[in-house]
Amino acid sequence: MARVRFIGSEPVHVPELGGREIQPDQVVEVPDDRFEGYVCQTKWEPVEEPGSKKTAAKSAVKEA
Repeated sequence: MARVRFIGSEPVHVPELGGREIQPDQVVEVPDDRFEGYVCQTKWEPVEEPGSKKTAAKSAVKEA
């Protein structure tokens, strides 16, 4: 999973993330294959790209 930060000024509901309300400056995990769909928008910025070492290490720990 990749991570992105919401940089909008008002909370938003994101149906793709289970309808969660995301607050300004909140960091959320998104599926690797959807990462580009978030960061191409002006209200999201990358935190950890798909396949980053940190993200890969977290996945390995969860699988163990």
